[in-house]
Amino acid sequence: MKALDLGSKNVFSTVLKLTLPAMLAQFINVLYSVVDRMYVGNIQDIGGTVLAGVGVCAPISTLITSFAYLIGLGGAPLFAMSLGEGREDNSKRILSNAFVSLIALSVLVSVLMLSLRRPMLMTFGASEDTYVYAERYLIVCAAGAIFPILATGLNQFIVAQGYSGIGMATTAIGAAANIALDPLFIFVFGLDAMGAAIATVISQFLSFAFVIVFLRMKKTKVRLSFSKPDFKVIFKTVKLGLSPFIIIATDSVIIIVSNAVLQSYGGADGDMWITVSTVVQAFFTLISMPMMGISTGSQPVISYNYGAKNISLIKKAEKIIVGMCLAFTGIMFALSFAIAAPFVSLFTSDAVIAEKSVWGIRVFMIGVIPLAFQYAFVDGLTALGQPQYSVALSLSRKLIVYLGSTLLLPVFFGVQSVFYAEPICDIVAAIVSSIVFAVAFPRILRKRLSAPDKALLG
Repeated sequence: MKALDLGSKNVFSTVLKLTLPAMLAQFINVLYSVVDRMYVGNIQDIGGTVLAGVGVCAPISTLITSFAYLIGLGGAPLFAMSLGEGREDNSKRILSNAFVSLIALSVLVSVLMLSLRRPMLMTFGASEDTYVYAERYLIVCAAGAIFPILATGLNQFIVAQGYSGIGMATTAIGAAANIALDPLFIFVFGLDAMGAAIATVISQFLSFAFVIVFLRMKKTKVRLSFSKPDFKVIFKTVKLGLSPFIIIATDSVIIIVSNAVLQSYGGADGDMWITVSTVVQAFFTLISMPMMGISTGSQPVISYNYGAKNISLIKKAEKIIVGMCLAFTGIMFALSFAIAAPFVSLFTSDAVIAEKSVWGIRVFMIGVIPLAFQYAFVDGLTALGQPQYSVALSLSRKLIVYLGSTLLLPVFFGVQSVFYAEPICDIVAAIVSSIVFAVAFPRILRKRLSAPDKALLG
């Protein structure tokens, strides 16, 4: 229950206390999808087919959750800036509007996903064999979309107050429940893909309930209150949240497009290639999501000190964040050579799929260390309230470089070349984001120093 002092001069300690729980929370969050895929991949006789069906749904499930970040990671920096300015009233207003926005988004997402499920799944890589399992999984996840969207979105405001441990607990509760419930619904009740989805939604409900209870407690620094929507606040929240939303949503879109391309160019082996991609993407999330925990989990200290005009602390924090991202990706790159094969064996006993999955993981690792700069700089710009830079960098990385590579490479080099789109994208994005940050960062800080106090949100 003890909140961190975000304005402390011991920046390293503050960043560490924010990022370690956030990293662990994101790692635990990955377990939702990894555990689902691991269990369904081991269903007797039909495991490979069910895994391919869940693999088609996996990016759609991530896309659903990405709407939480549109509001959560858009509102949390504004929320922290207001606390830095000493304007708790503004912070309460931002939180209450985020709550309303998340509810509205979750209802809209549920309706759209349920209404468009068949054309969406068939377009995104499902075959006649895998469709039945993909549909079962998606129906349950879409119907319960309100729980992950609200839990994930509101949890950002818990972390933004300095309650990093509570933010981690939110995710841990859901993940622990999911691990326990998956075998019950999949194997004991014999519900295959639908059982995995039911276990996930129940787990997400528990996280949601925990967040609501904590934000309504009297001891919480800034409590959740209810008020009429303020569209000015909602617009600023959405504007700032576009970058993290685009990063996560386009990750899902790219996987969806990749599955469709693999199905198209893979011919009779299309389902096999989607299964391989599902395993490779599961491994890559073990790196990308915890790294996002570093880059987004540290945002409160940057945003708070931006509001308080503590420029020297911002510079120190950003250097520490870059260093942590580089250290993490370096360690994971080295570990990938040892753990790729054991990781793959959790999902499949098929020798061909296992061999191709290990190869795919090693291809993805080519550009993972440079990716550290992309995450640290783009999320750093978002924390400083600069969506124009972060949105442009996010769009160029995924929709131009990655999407272009995914569509063009197999035309000339065959279906396996699709996997090289990831390292190409990561290396190019790292170079571009580093150049933009080097130019923009000092300008942003100079502009903030010259601005009048308490002028960030009006």
